[in-house]
Amino acid sequence: MQHESRDSTEGSSGGELRVPMAWLYAEYIADELLRTGDLMPPTSFEYRAGRDALALTIYLSDTEGELSGIRVVTQLENWLSLTAYDQPWREWVRERMDGLAEAAAAARAPSPDLDLADAAWRWLEETELLAPDLDAVPGGGAVPGEDEGPKVWTPAWRLGLPLGHLAIHLF
Repeated sequence: MQHESRDSTEGSSGGELRVPMAWLYAEYIADELLRTGDLMPPTSFEYRAGRDALALTIYLSDTEGELSGIRVVTQLENWLSLTAYDQPWREWVRERMDGLAEAAAAARAPSPDLDLADAAWRWLEETELLAPDLDAVPGGGAVPGEDEGPKVWTPAWRLGLPLGHLAIHLF
């Protein structure tokens, strides 16, 4: 994946500003999918989890370095399959991130796209959100009068991934 080839460079006095266009475009697509789905307020942590999970999926699935030239409609099935419940998304992200980090280290070139993707991945892994227990047995432990059921602390990626998947379906 050669995202740096699309980074624009502008600078003065010999300095170079590298703009993370691939990541910003992936984040834009993810944001549009979630806004179209209207699943939650864009200011919520859940929305951020969904946006970051989708942006990582979009960014990391661009193996040909064509992200800025893709048509979203042609990629929806691919993104749906990557974000499906029975897929090892977390492991896939780790493998792709490790591969990109190795490539960037070998090239000895800064990668602002990878830096932003890494920050999003760290946030998704390290942040826990209080959410309905997706693994709870229906009707099994709800307190009378509690309409939302039991809640548990859940890694942000685990909540954001199904939200992103649903947003793709609703698009």
